[in-house]
Amino acid sequence: MEDVLILGIESSCDETAASVVMNGREILSNVISSQADLHMEYGGVVPEIASRMHVDAISQTVSKALSDAGTSLDDIDAVAVTYGPGLVGALLVGVNFAKGLCAVSGKPLVPVNHLRGHIAANYLCFPDLEPPYMTLVVSGGNTMIVKVNDYCDMEVLGRTLDDAAGEAFDKIARVIGLGYPGGPKMDKAGQGGDTARYQFSVPKTSNSLDFSFSGIKTNALNIINESKMKGTEIDLCDFTASYQTHIAEYLAGHVMKAVEATGIRKICLAGGVSANSFIRKRFDMESTRSGLEIYYPRLDLCTDNAAMIASCGYYEYINGTRAGSDLNAVPSLQF
Repeated sequence: MEDVLILGIESSCDETAASVVMNGREILSNVISSQADLHMEYGGVVPEIASRMHVDAISQTVSKALSDAGTSLDDIDAVAVTYGPGLVGALLVGVNFAKGLCAVSGKPLVPVNHLRGHIAANYLCFPDLEPPYMTLVVSGGNTMIVKVNDYCDMEVLGRTLDDAAGEAFDKIARVIGLGYPGGPKMDKAGQGGDTARYQFSVPKTSNSLDFSFSGIKTNALNIINESKMKGTEIDLCDFTASYQTHIAEYLAGHVMKAVEATGIRKICLAGGVSANSFIRKRFDMESTRSGLEIYYPRLDLCTDNAAMIASCGYYEYINGTRAGSDLNAVPSLQF
């Protein structure tokens, strides 16, 4: 079988990215133009600014990805692009650019769900990883347990009913003055802290595999406000360590319920929040205790990137998935 080269394009939020991946597993190039420093001034991503920055960066980002890979558009078998979920203006930049490339080159256009792309990031780090397995997808906007039956056959077993894990991190980080991006700063702040000093309630959901983070967030706000009323200061290191550990235990507990329900003992983590050291430590403990196979991507492949889109696009491409010139951005795209 001849090698298949996929050009991936990602612009769902504040990263303009392009990548060339061979056979869904080998990264030949992975270029990211980040807007993080600019949005930091506003305490979060500003959609209008993100869209304009994508327009400015996308052409040179794709050109560099092709150049770094030592390829031209003629060598590419297909163009894979994120079409949702994400910010509508940001998504449209990537989708329209990809459609333009396909129009002038005659290459097939492959639409990719951003969340499925995060799952595919594991294929780039573990060449022997194959379905079936279970994935915990944790990001700023999503938290779900997904049963991966095959590369393009997946089913959601449980999802968040309100906030996502990333939102639970970011919102509390903002309240305690850590700023944006909250998740990484909270992770750093909690290193070496007492993970049991502050106690948080256990959320209850009707479906044992669904998540709810609004109660944890409210619990944290109550601890902060009570401390202010008493005129005392919370210990930032201990508080962030306790908070993150509680969320990590909550996530791991649900995954273990899914393991018991399905019998699947191969677990992947995916999404930006899977880079959190407290979550990784908790799953490493579960691996040691229960003998589970645990996989999670390299840190640079946890956050938004185009290599994961190209990898996912490869499997969609060989599965026959194609899009036409009428492909549109779908900001609220479901899994």
